[in-house]
Amino acid sequence: MDRIQSLEVFIAVAEAESFAEGARRVGLSAPSATRGINSLEARLGARLFTRTTRRVRLTEVGQAYLEDARHILDQMQAADDAAKGAATNPVGKLRITCSNEFGRIYVAPILTEFLDTHPGVSADVLMVDRIVNMVEEGFDLAVRIGELPSSGLAAVRVGQVRRVVCGTPGYFEANGIPQTPADLQKHQIVAASPVSPTNEWRFGQDMQDGVRISPRLTVSSVATAISVTKRSWGICRVLSYQVGPDLQDGTLQTVLEEFEPAPLPIHLVHVEGRRAPAKIRTFIELAKDRLRATSVLN
Repeated sequence: MDRIQSLEVFIAVAEAESFAEGARRVGLSAPSATRGINSLEARLGARLFTRTTRRVRLTEVGQAYLEDARHILDQMQAADDAAKGAATNPVGKLRITCSNEFGRIYVAPILTEFLDTHPGVSADVLMVDRIVNMVEEGFDLAVRIGELPSSGLAAVRVGQVRRVVCGTPGYFEANGIPQTPADLQKHQIVAASPVSPTNEWRFGQDMQDGVRISPRLTVSSVATAISVTKRSWGICRVLSYQVGPDLQDGTLQTVLEEFEPAPLPIHLVHVEGRRAPAKIRTFIELAKDRLRATSVLN
């Protein structure tokens, strides 16, 4: 096993936390992967994994080595891509991370359009409702909703979203329309924990005004909270893009608009800056055009 392959095996085992699964990912048998890792540790004179009967875990030395190994392979891939014309032609794998609902509603359609246009590109999309460390986890691009912290990453603003309180016209006809945030205490609330992780909803441009709500139902899925609300069961608070079509066709309506916090910006964030390979630059151009043209985001 050459040194490059040994790094690939090491990374695969580290990510899978399993010799068998790591070996499968790189097309080797589990004994071959085990021998490769043993040889790598012997050459380094350091233990990279602690092993139990159920899983393998990186040691402290292994954690540091993993980051360096990823960087080495990324640099090699960049050199290969450059040799193949990746600087001017979109080729290779595009790795994107975004939130679940934004990915489902907006990123997936844009990405399939992009892949149809550029057959030399494949894509891997991680949709999770958390902030992913792009550098450590090896992503090319992220969609971020909210103010960006100071960093060395490049960002392109493509829109904004509001935090809205909404319900069906039928619910409001039966239960009345809240006139102030305090009125929410008299209503049946469906809380979506990814959007409202606490039972204090903040209002006002600077979010200085809070009201304590008592949800009748709390769910971990935004889509479920919206579905329940659309059945006139209660009121929910979500991001405006998540109910854009429902607001446009009148299925849902927003209330308390004058008390809403300041809108949250949406950015496409990437690591490479102006030197980004063509697959990133070309996707950003398409996504920028499509997202900026979406009325619910602008």
